[in-house]
Amino acid sequence: MEIEFFEPAEAAALMRCTESWLRDGATSGRFPHACWGKGKIIFTSEHILEIAKLSEILPASSASTFAGSGTVTKERLIGTRSKARLATAG
Repeated sequence: MEIEFFEPAEAAALMRCTESWLRDGATSGRFPHACWGKGKIIFTSEHILEIAKLSEILPASSASTFAGSGTVTKERLIGTRSKARLATAG
């Protein structure tokens, strides 16, 4: 198992973002992370990859279309919270 562990400052340097953006995302529940001890935030290499995927913006040409209508969908659903919303809506 080759998982690396990063403190928020290390993860932010790796991702070229601010530490506060990562911390805010983790504490608000938007970003995956681990908490050790008395609330110490830790990111694994897998967490960082998932955050990068969550932050990805795809070009409009690759967005899905409604069946036969040619209308491009505007709503993008990402991650487990979106799956939970879809499950409760249906």
